[in-house]
Amino acid sequence: MFSRRLAPLILLLSCQSVLAQEPLTFEKHIRPIFRAHCYDCHGAEAELKGGLDLRLVRLMAKGGESGPAIVSGKSDESYLLDRIKSGEMPPGEHRVPDAQISIIQQWIQQGAKTSRPEPESIGPGLGITPEERSFWSFQPIQRPEVTDLTSLPPQARVRTAIDALILKSMPEGSAFANDADRRTLIRRVYFDLTGLPPTPEALETWEQDTANDWYERLVDELLESPHYGERWARHWLDVAGYADSEGYTNNDSERPWAWKYRDWVIRAFNEDKPFNQFVIEQIAGDELAGPQQGDLTQDQINLLTATGFLRMAADGTGSGANNAEARNQVMTDTLKIVGTSLLGLSLQCAQCHDHRYDPIPQTDYYAVRAVFEPALDWQAWKDPNGRRVSLFTKADREKSAELEAQTKPIAAERATKLAEYMQQALEKELTKYEEPLRTQLKTAYETPGNKRTAEQKSLLTKNPSINISPGNLYQYIAESKPKLAEYDKKIADIRAKKPVEEFLRALVEPANHAPETKLFYRGDHQQPKQSVAPASLLVTAPEGKRPEFAANSSDIPSTGRRLAFARWLTNGDHPLVARVIVNRLWLHHFGKGLVNTPADFGKLGVKPTHPELLD
Repeated sequence: MFSRRLAPLILLLSCQSVLAQEPLTFEKHIRPIFRAHCYDCHGAEAELKGGLDLRLVRLMAKGGESGPAIVSGKSDESYLLDRIKSGEMPPGEHRVPDAQISIIQQWIQQGAKTSRPEPESIGPGLGITPEERSFWSFQPIQRPEVTDLTSLPPQARVRTAIDALILKSMPEGSAFANDADRRTLIRRVYFDLTGLPPTPEALETWEQDTANDWYERLVDELLESPHYGERWARHWLDVAGYADSEGYTNNDSERPWAWKYRDWVIRAFNEDKPFNQFVIEQIAGDELAGPQQGDLTQDQINLLTATGFLRMAADGTGSGANNAEARNQVMTDTLKIVGTSLLGLSLQCAQCHDHRYDPIPQTDYYAVRAVFEPALDWQAWKDPNGRRVSLFTKADREKSAELEAQTKPIAAERATKLAEYMQQALEKELTKYEEPLRTQLKTAYETPGNKRTAEQKSLLTKNPSINISPGNLYQYIAESKPKLAEYDKKIADIRAKKPVEEFLRALVEPANHAPETKLFYRGDHQQPKQSVAPASLLVTAPEGKRPEFAANSSDIPSTGRRLAFARWLTNGDHPLVARVIVNRLWLHHFGKGLVNTPADFGKLGVKPTHPELLD
């Protein structure tokens, strides 16, 4: 995963290229530095340290308790710059890199300019600026213009639009590498699509195939192979955090039914499930499945199995850690999986405050959390066993009851035989005692335990050999052990024929359950603040067109929030989802993504080497 330790380096490199270039403006050059280093104390929270707000230039000029923070055109008289240079700001060991300090100094010296007039007033939080919206990954996906392939000379060896876009980005005079020989190409395709080498026989067959479409047929054959799904499912299972145990605690209990989700992913690849449906079913399969009353249909089972995606976060609440902190951690980790796998963003960095690098306000984090809250409500929690979905049918229950009924007469016969053996053993043991003690012991033994007198209890305690039990019965009657075992085997054989109850590891939202989501101050569940409505990330939609999701659906028993969210992710307008998955496909075919940070398409990630090709 991309290290947060590289963040200052990235900002540093970008700053070095700025010093000798365009005039500096607050929005483009200074705000990103402040966002990374200063806004935790001076802008992101309602409480401003020292009364200083760094979100607007005029507020800096006004200053706080120590007076004006900057003096336009006079960097040497600017108190803010002095504090940053001395290492007093930000507090602690964290320092602003020298290159960034130079940018701030140069900006003040140039007149502390802004890109546009500042607003009369400013609301809470950091908001999102046009400059932040203009970041490449938040822009709408655009189909690039591709050179007409027929207009290119044969020696260019451009066969597809992908070739044309790559050629366009290559230095003038460059050319593609030579074509691979057929044997190499066959091996590459096998390893790419199935992860397995071709057999010698298959290699020979394809090498000798003289048809013009041999390559297309080879690809089709491998796409039809069950090994294709096994190979490619593992990449998705990796980003989904698939595991066969719960994690979180040292107990690390098993997830006995997680494999059903694994197999669902394999089938999805092998059946060529459309990607939008692949996403929707994993995020909201239970909402698509409808009410689960009576026997589940196969379609319902498939849809519920898909929601195993949302059950991959480590969950220790069934292993002795069922407390508020552990419950909220499951939600946090689930949102992290959703963010990195589908959005290529580190949502969790906005859990405690506005994201330091990406335009994700803290309210956005909780708006997305509100989408998942009804199913993962920490105040009405279900541990892993409580979330299991039984696959037992009415016929299974009837069959099980029928077989259990067959054991009743055998069990009754066994009980009668056991009583006979116990009586025989008692008589044998009593012969060792003289009267009247023999009769007294017999009476005490045959009296129910809750009706024995203190004298009878004392008598049995002093003569423990009279306390005959099924466990020591064989000491008196040798045949009792094998005979009773025969009855036990008959009962076990009948019960072995019962249908085995299987379960799904699924996420099912309770009907008519719409809890309120609160923003946690500094991410602390013990400090809830204002309510937050379910919505998408602000930056992933054009300004003023952010989708908000109804708190409750009138069409289905659940809230419908996750279904609405999943459909928004896959409607074709989302700037991130398609780019993220295409980049992963490219990465696993060629060893390196077009974006070399597949889980981070934000400010700390690496920009695409071929943005047009990615789109």
